[in-house]
Amino acid sequence: MKVLLTGANGQLGRCVQDVFARTDYELVALDRAALDISDAEAVSSAVAKHKPQAIINAAAYTAVDKAEAEPELAAQINTVGPSNLARAADEIGAVLIHISTDYVFDGSANTPYTEEDETSPQGIYGRTKLEGEREVQRRCEKHIIIRTAWVFSEYGNNFVKTMLRLGKERKELNVVSDQVGCPTYAGDIAKLFLDICGLEKDGRATYGIYHYCGNEAVSWCDFASEIFRQATAEARYGGAPQVIDITTEHFPTPAKRPPYSIMSTAKLSRDYGLMPSLWKNALKEVFAKLDT
Repeated sequence: MKVLLTGANGQLGRCVQDVFARTDYELVALDRAALDISDAEAVSSAVAKHKPQAIINAAAYTAVDKAEAEPELAAQINTVGPSNLARAADEIGAVLIHISTDYVFDGSANTPYTEEDETSPQGIYGRTKLEGEREVQRRCEKHIIIRTAWVFSEYGNNFVKTMLRLGKERKELNVVSDQVGCPTYAGDIAKLFLDICGLEKDGRATYGIYHYCGNEAVSWCDFASEIFRQATAEARYGGAPQVIDITTEHFPTPAKRPPYSIMSTAKLSRDYGLMPSLWKNALKEVFAKLDT
């Protein structure tokens, strides 16, 4: 089975390459230099050339705060790009696996979000991702949209690597405690993609929107504390910094963050038999791969 991957140089794209390298799938991994998904002609040409049975779209504009000042660029990557990929995939009958986000919700819930819950993004990033979802649904019959949250890995820029860096520079770290969500390892998302491709190859895939995230909800402050607990246990620190909990109002950002980002993965478990990411175990995997 041939799989075309976009956004190959991002943290998720690199994890996808690692996971698929251990299989007999033919993975065509394209970074933005090789394929700008906002260029409809380039997308059509690439898909026609490679003729994949599955397309994984890991390309995204994820700079949440910068998006408030760059709405056009965010829309080109998060909305126009998925639309282009969806049309090209549909033309050749390929399944499009598209990654989305908890930011399509406003975070006002008090029970885990399901795929049927009303969306109400609060910023440019969330709005452009939601429009991207709608374009995928509209343009491609065989689509699987995976909403995830709080993604971390050994690659790129993410919360885990930021905490490790700051922890070596400071004795105290102020971290928000009134935003809760489920950390998700990008390597586990990549394994999910592999499972989906296997079911698609066997003709057993089901299409639609699914939620996939970590198995245990925490605040950013609790997440940071777990990072330093594990880092200290592995002797990466002589002494971890003190993590001080603060509220969102004491850490203003250009884009509004959803205070509640917990998503139910029950539909994915029911339809695919797949369980949530065991993020604390995954964190140990990341530490083993990092040279910190």
